[in-house]
Amino acid sequence: MPIISANTGLHETLAILTSQLHPDANHKEDLVFLRDVFSEKSIGYLMKIHERLKQYEKYSPTPVLHSASCLAEDLAEELQSGPLQEDEQELLLLLNTPHLKAVLSAHDIVAQKKFDPVLPPLPEDLEDDFEEESVKIVRLVKNKEPLGATIRRDEATGAVIVARIMLGGAADRSGLVNVGDELREVNGNLITHKRPDEISQILSQSQGPITLKIIPALAEEDRLKESRVYLRAMFDYTPFEDKATPCQEAGLPFKRGDILQVVSQEDATWWQAKKVGDCNLRAALIPSTQFQERRLRYRMKMNSLPAPLSPKAAAYDRAEKESPLQQPLPLLTLFSLPVCCPTEDCDSKGALNGKDVASLRRSLRHKKDRQGSPAEGHTPETQPTEFRIYEEVTQYLPQPGEKPRLTVLIGSLGARVTELKQKVIAENPRWFGLAVPHTTRGRKPHEREGVEYHFISRAAFEADIQSGKFIEYGEYKDNLYGTSLESIHKVLRQNKVCLVDVQPEALKTLRTAEFKPFIIFVKPRIPDCHRKHFGSSSSLSAGITEEDLQEMKLSAEKMDESYGHWVDYVMLKEDPVSALAELQMVLERVLTEPQWVPVCWVRR
Repeated sequence: MPIISANTGLHETLAILTSQLHPDANHKEDLVFLRDVFSEKSIGYLMKIHERLKQYEKYSPTPVLHSASCLAEDLAEELQSGPLQEDEQELLLLLNTPHLKAVLSAHDIVAQKKFDPVLPPLPEDLEDDFEEESVKIVRLVKNKEPLGATIRRDEATGAVIVARIMLGGAADRSGLVNVGDELREVNGNLITHKRPDEISQILSQSQGPITLKIIPALAEEDRLKESRVYLRAMFDYTPFEDKATPCQEAGLPFKRGDILQVVSQEDATWWQAKKVGDCNLRAALIPSTQFQERRLRYRMKMNSLPAPLSPKAAAYDRAEKESPLQQPLPLLTLFSLPVCCPTEDCDSKGALNGKDVASLRRSLRHKKDRQGSPAEGHTPETQPTEFRIYEEVTQYLPQPGEKPRLTVLIGSLGARVTELKQKVIAENPRWFGLAVPHTTRGRKPHEREGVEYHFISRAAFEADIQSGKFIEYGEYKDNLYGTSLESIHKVLRQNKVCLVDVQPEALKTLRTAEFKPFIIFVKPRIPDCHRKHFGSSSSLSAGITEEDLQEMKLSAEKMDESYGHWVDYVMLKEDPVSALAELQMVLERVLTEPQWVPVCWVRR
């Protein structure tokens, strides 16, 4: 082993120690960890800085003078008083440059300032019991961000206690304030007789240095350890509207769909979290799942909140509000329009246009309205109430050899998602495929089995319904149509991305670990001024009435309210060209970049 002398620098010593670390069988993990720590560049830089400071300290440097700026000004004034040689002119120009003036000014500030910490003296008239306690004076610098700590009143003693420390905040970074510490003074003002909200207001309004007088907790709790729990928010939260939050400034506002990293769940009521993608390193408070569910149940009990429905019940509820939906088949049928239907209802290219899609689905619904209730005997009210609060997620990207993710398009009235889907598949047939639908109608001369449709008998179709083979199905003009699970699997087995457009009720069937669907919600952009600003390139027809526009808007709002918490991407369709380009960009991102998915889809 190399000899380390007293003259060997700390940086060199660290390099020698790192080179001598050879993991053995018994301590392999520990030595590998130690070698990785010693090899960190940041550690090396710190060692170099330490050595330089030590060398500098040996010389005990003192400033030659404390007023270099004044000396430079006097010299410049002296030079200007007479004729100048060439080198004197250069010196005068140099002394008048703003950069040199700034350097000299900084030199004077440093030379005249004492950097030793000066703590305020302790008061002489301390109470007897106060003198016996260990007192800690903490000085923090507060900018615009909160201190990152909350306080509470101890019911037994009346003391003001630090209730929690937010990871990444000023209090946490200082390492000087701990949960359980008793707060006595803020900037010299005794706060023992103030309410916690008054103290919080004093702290929030303070800027710059804040001096705290603290009685340390008898047993300091462990420092916060950052966890790796990620949640997708399924509701909007505004802490300044939440009267229950311990400190509104310490709350974390978020929107439905935001990804939150929960860094502490030690408090059963208020978790600490950060928004993924937010540059703010300070954690803030969010309501825990248990607390949020508890108060939602209370509001529901007090009739201030409508009872949440399970997805299936929500579908029934919405349909019944629109019209008394009827059902000729034993189970609820959900109609999925075929990709290609060369009948009298199609355009010249055999594809259903957006208006036809809306008419067909509306026609199907009204036809079922006249025939009986679908929910009879099949929608038990004993299903547990489900509150949409958080969903634990993780990042996922299919690896080579894995099946691609299913891509599901849902669209509100007027979105014409079938047409959009067709164009994507037509332009990228190698990457994207279509789930060929089943039908009971007769095959036309130009149609091919397994290409336009799978043609089967009505008896076989109804048997498949009973076997649960369809994700959705329905009846139109006395013919049954449906999309089967097997038709989706067939596309995925070809290593192609399967694009399906379905009624949103089908998401309950498709949103599983088996398919890992990426769900895109397409809705038409409806200008505030409606028809006045419709251009020729708009995806909305000029013949659409004001009632149609209101129906489209209401359709998008209802779909977002009932199913928006499952949506991965929302697309506002301005016109077919830009919508196609945007959809292709999103699909490429899903193929190449990790996306957030429910953790249960990945961990098994």
